[in-house]
Amino acid sequence: QVQLVESGGGLVQAGGSLRLSCAASGTIFSINAMGWYRQVPGKQRELVAAITSGGSTNYADSVKGRFTISRDNAKNTVYLQMNSLKPEDTAVYYCNADIKTGWRTRPWDYWGQGTQVTVSP
Repeated sequence: QVQLVESGGGLVQAGGSLRLSCAASGTIFSINAMGWYRQVPGKQRELVAAITSGGSTNYADSVKGRFTISRDNAKNTVYLQMNSLKPEDTAVYYCNADIKTGWRTRPWDYWGQGTQVTVSP
């Protein structure tokens, strides 16, 4: 089995910073893209940031210049550094990873349980 474990969420006031971490563990042959999504009640889950195995990144327009995604391939871990946080960033943040569990196994999309990020005005 494969699991993604997130950490680093919490409560912070506007202008503050948080760093989210997500470690993948289990039967892993390779990990392709990894990313972070967020969701608020009544809205669709949206992409926040993504990073390929080679280090190429993509960000939602709303977080460009404030958030930075990175990964440590040796540790199967992806990070999201969040600076200059705004109340609009309040959401449950989910880690995502595209993982192959074997050489001839097709990639599968795995999700973490989610971690709450709350930004007070």
